Amino acid sequence: ILNSWPQVLLLPQSPIVLALQAPRRARKRAEGGASSNVFSMFDQSQIQEFKEAFTIMDQNRDGFIDKEDLRDTFAALGRINVKNEELEAMVKEAPGPINFTVFLTMFGEKLKGTDPEETILHAFKVFDTEGKGFVKADVIKEKLMTQADRFSEEEVKQMFAAFPPDVCGNLDYRNLCYVITHGEEKD
Repeated sequence: ILNSWPQVLLLPQSPIVLALQAPRRARKRAEGGASSNVFSMFDQSQIQEFKEAFTIMDQNRDGFIDKEDLRDTFAALGRINVKNEELEAMVKEAPGPINFTVFLTMFGEKLKGTDPEETILHAFKVFDTEGKGFVKADVIKEKLMTQADRFSEEEVKQMFAAFPPDVCGNLDYRNLCYVITHGEEKD
């Protein structure tokens, strides 16, 4: 979804999850081309949600998100032993100190690169040879941990906490793709 930042922002039950649930219209605006004003990429309610997320993460209330803010945010969400290198890598994704405008710009750029729903669905369909709309969670876990940008055991647990398999161990990838691209579950 969003490189290393989702580890902070997409933990289950995180109050920050809402800030990343940008509707398709914002994504379409972002795809429209570079804008000189990042605030024009989002509507007012989305900007407010991002502002709330930023405020939650700015633990020391200095107007900037730094390594210590990230460490405190992880701790507040239950992840205590975050490596210093991981925090440094997250901070280095920004072109400079992370104030709200930089924070918003970073997510605007990330949303701009989101694959269309059909592309994501096609990737999952490769594992759904019977066309049932779900794949075995064990298969997805194995692929995520052994292919390309490998997930850690913790990242797989976080994903399954946010998108749990059913009692038979199946992952409803259609709903997962919808959430990734629309920011909310289908009714």
